[in-house]
Amino acid sequence: MTAGPAGVNADTAAMLDARTRVLSSGLLDPVDDLLARRLHGARRILEVGAGTGFHLAAVLDRLGAPAQGLATDISPAAVRRAAVAHPRMSAVVADTWQQIPLRDGQVDAIMCIFAPRNRAEFARVLPDGGTLVVVTPMADHLMQLRDLTRMISVAPHKQSTLLASLSGSFEPVARDHIRRTVTLEPDLAADVVAMGPSAHHAAAAHLDDSVDVTVALEVTTLHRTASHAAMEVDG
Repeated sequence: MTAGPAGVNADTAAMLDARTRVLSSGLLDPVDDLLARRLHGARRILEVGAGTGFHLAAVLDRLGAPAQGLATDISPAAVRRAAVAHPRMSAVVADTWQQIPLRDGQVDAIMCIFAPRNRAEFARVLPDGGTLVVVTPMADHLMQLRDLTRMISVAPHKQSTLLASLSGSFEPVARDHIRRTVTLEPDLAADVVAMGPSAHHAAAAHLDDSVDVTVALEVTTLHRTASHAAMEVDG
């Protein structure tokens, strides 16, 4: 693990504590189950914008040895937690918008869960045929909490924007939807608001009663397409 300055939107300790409580509740366990299925056979997995590394650790548990992982995040506080999240996982402070601290073609797969996407860097560190799995919220994800609080809304046309941002280097091979309704007690509902970027823009949510919320996520699996250089040689 290397230290560095926190980014402007780096997660705070309070946000990390809230996220740990939410993820430990099992709210997003179906995501980890699906990620492990889509990454079956991967041995070197990078998670960008990994926060505390909870998802990567969960996937490594499901895959078993020899799979190992690297978590990157702009928050030194998050990386300190990720560095000890799993015995087969390392962590480093890195900004996804800048250079990922890996040599070319060094990982088999990348996980990107509610995190920034850098097509050029993803393509660089993955070999041809490598796997990228991106998790994004659908329009009605947590809509009940958005109605009750000042949570940031989901951008429209998120899927088409995603595919456009990765075109030329990645080809989609699967799209999975996770959709369910869960009941959140007031404290956990407040943590859901406090664990994400909304925490930078709104005061802590105060809810008196439990709330039924929709969890609606899209998981897009893509493969790294053959590089132009390789195609020229082959041709």
